Amino acid sequence: MIEQWDYLIRLISIGSGLTLIAMVVASEVRLAIRVPLIGMLVGSVGYMLNSSLMTTRGPMSPWVDFIALSTPFWIWLFGRRLFEREPERRIILVAAALMVLGWFLSNFVPIAGVTGFLVLHTVALLLVADLVRVGIFERDDDLIEERRMVRLWLPLLVALQAGQILMIEMLELISIVDSRQPVVSVVNSFVILVIMLFASITLFRTNRDLLPAQGEEEPANPDKELIPDLDLSPSEKVLHDKLTTAMEDGAYTAPGLTIAALADQLDTPAHRLRALINSRLGHRNFSAFLNRYRIAEAQRMLSSSEHVDLPVLTIAMDLGYNSLPPFNRAFRELTGSTPSEYRRRAFVEEPLEPEAIAADQN
Repeated sequence: MIEQWDYLIRLISIGSGLTLIAMVVASEVRLAIRVPLIGMLVGSVGYMLNSSLMTTRGPMSPWVDFIALSTPFWIWLFGRRLFEREPERRIILVAAALMVLGWFLSNFVPIAGVTGFLVLHTVALLLVADLVRVGIFERDDDLIEERRMVRLWLPLLVALQAGQILMIEMLELISIVDSRQPVVSVVNSFVILVIMLFASITLFRTNRDLLPAQGEEEPANPDKELIPDLDLSPSEKVLHDKLTTAMEDGAYTAPGLTIAALADQLDTPAHRLRALINSRLGHRNFSAFLNRYRIAEAQRMLSSSEHVDLPVLTIAMDLGYNSLPPFNRAFRELTGSTPSEYRRRAFVEEPLEPEAIAADQN
């Protein structure tokens, strides 16, 4: 009886997965999100096929294993890009290489099979843990209400599904636990089905703030005025004026500033401030809003003879960054160069006028 329920749930999940794959392929979702999303769905379908109680090992099993075991990687990459927290390229390559190495050792090098198994599953657990960290613990930085909900539930569902599968498979090495036991298999199948249904509802019944179409998102440009004509209600106008005054007074230089803390300074509910910065000023993350002011001031300081001997690290710390790497990343994203390169061009090649990026927000 349990085996029949497992088979039925898997059929429904596989059908849902294939339908979602077709919908994603035909959609206009930008490529950076579409690719890992397809990888995630293909991997989930592969896992449902590979771990079924009614299938046996064959010549193609290692390759189906590869597809199934790559699922945590694709889920991690999809979540990171969905939440606009693109990981560094070297981290993506290292994670992918370690997972391929673990899969190869566990399937084709018998003497190192256990080592490959542990490498593969350890990397997968770390990726799931990172997604939970980014999704839940950085949720306050997100200004898009629908995505804030996804940040709460997607990591929890993924952690539940991937975490319990990986832990059970690792326990197989040291105990009598069997991941192919009927009860365990049904639980795995049901959790994956829930994720498939969640993906269907979340990804295809939301607005384009959550999944922008290809070409809708433009590269950051500090010179471009985001909202040339603000059509504000009276209450929004008052809040916007208070926000502008706070920014002009240097509120953005406070280390670790959160939208809740800024809302307290402005004596307004956080959700109203979040709506103003997102819907009216066009920012999707609070950190992006702060960076526009911080990098504008950094450009002014780097091109000023008064601060020519001031270390870049000091500038970063004075502007509210806790370390140099986040400052360098934000500066490069908005200007296309590093702070040192910008300073060198300002004094060696040709004088640069400080760019009043913050004025674009007014």
